[in-house]
Amino acid sequence: MNAWARRRARRALVQAIYQWQLGGQPADAIRTQFADNGALDKADAEFFDACLRGVLDGAPELDAAFAAYLDRSVAALDQVERAILRAGAYELRSRVDVPYKVAIDEYVRLAKTFGAEDSYKYVNGVLDRVARDLRATETSWTSSP
Repeated sequence: MNAWARRRARRALVQAIYQWQLGGQPADAIRTQFADNGALDKADAEFFDACLRGVLDGAPELDAAFAAYLDRSVAALDQVERAILRAGAYELRSRVDVPYKVAIDEYVRLAKTFGAEDSYKYVNGVLDRVARDLRATETSWTSSP
């Protein structure tokens, strides 16, 4: 596993989810577009594909995983924050090969890049709570004294 290739895949993933949220294109069309425009060059394309399909197929369940920790409805979230939270929730739920701290850190980094000025703090808080729900055993190991 190449950490930089995964980072590039996550960056493209957030952009692809954002695009899907705005336009509703099918996953195959979005994937083709990202491959054709070079966004997946040097990225972990297999990881990107799995995460994109997982988020698009499971968006309602992913939204439910973090909805309780929001200060507003999922529909009222900024499109960028919603894309980042969906991707982060998917990775926390379905990619147990990725340590939860890595997933959270990566999506906080993306919130700093693409989100509003302090949205990274919001994303961090929400994903931390989601991790406690979805990765209770893992989070309890790292938070024990």
